[in-house]
Amino acid sequence: MAASVGKITKILNCFTTETPALRNKDIAEMLNLHPSSVHHVISSLCKEGILVQDTKKMYRLGWRILEWSNNVMYHQDINDALPLVYDLIRKYKCVVHIGMYDAGTVRFVLKVSAEDAVELPTTFLGAKKPAYSTSTGKVLLAYNPSFVQPTVARGLVRESQNTITSTYNLRKELSTIKKNGYALSDNENDTQTFAIAAPITAYSGQTVAALNMVGSIDYMNSINQRQAIQDVVRIAKLISKHVGYIENE
Repeated sequence: MAASVGKITKILNCFTTETPALRNKDIAEMLNLHPSSVHHVISSLCKEGILVQDTKKMYRLGWRILEWSNNVMYHQDINDALPLVYDLIRKYKCVVHIGMYDAGTVRFVLKVSAEDAVELPTTFLGAKKPAYSTSTGKVLLAYNPSFVQPTVARGLVRESQNTITSTYNLRKELSTIKKNGYALSDNENDTQTFAIAAPITAYSGQTVAALNMVGSIDYMNSINQRQAIQDVVRIAKLISKHVGYIENE
């Protein structure tokens, strides 16, 4: 058992910023192991989502690693983000969430509401929503490409008027989100609201969560949306800094 854990750890340690994608042969050579022995372990890791294989048959760290990272961040840092989150609800009549990816869905690990915000009974703490139809989920998909396939595999079901239901359109939207640095959700899920979300980045540089601000469609169309987007992105960056991320100048 100890030997197996040791081998798994050594294989995972091969994946670094300099070598994010590796072939079975590469790993075997790096660890001075027989390729068949490495392949057996890699196959098991892929089945568990710990590694994934891309279109070039290269192996990369998978979505399960990021889920574990999410759990660490949740226990250590979410409650400490509250003072930053309150800055948003003091300024806007909205609900603010922090969400994390969970096997094709986004799970809300924090929820704070302004006194006169729209009621959102289905986004209680711990609730899950499809990642493809929420602003938080789309941010997490945009910054974590390995999350996309498991999400699409669950089905892109129409939940509201503007739900994205095709893989092509979803990937196009995710590309725009990555370029802009934020996501919008305009009547795309069963809450029938308008939301703005931005990435929360851990010390490792991985996007492990997303911050969003949600309001009624009428209210969100009545405010200065450009300023609201800037505010959400700013608070998300402050939370990222709080959890140890250092942004490159």
